[in-house]
Amino acid sequence: MGKTVKKQRPVNLDLTTIRFPVTAISSILHRVTGVITLVAVGILLWLLGLSLSSPEGFLQAAAIMDSFFVKFIMWGILTALAFHTVGGIRHMMMDFGFLAETMDVGRRSAYLSFVITVVLSILAGVLVW
Repeated sequence: MGKTVKKQRPVNLDLTTIRFPVTAISSILHRVTGVITLVAVGILLWLLGLSLSSPEGFLQAAAIMDSFFVKFIMWGILTALAFHTVGGIRHMMMDFGFLAETMDVGRRSAYLSFVITVVLSILAGVLVW
């Protein structure tokens, strides 16, 4: 049926020695922040439902939001949402032809998306705290 071919390729299993380009890091983070955003929607909908259930539920939701740990999680959710949105806009601009699909433009737009996300993350921190 088919020949068996020995594949004599080197296998690198040490992930600490692999250096990803910034475009790959941006793409991986876009996927990760999408999953974080999906999970966060459930948490935020639960919190919204609790706050709208009754006056006591609103007070309970407000008490939950007063915790430093919860504020930190909300800041993380907003940061993930910001990066996912900025990364999505970056991908759409490339798909629609507003940005050239070259390595140089991809690298620069990835760095720019990181900078924009840092600014939005700082603004989200001001909003949360």
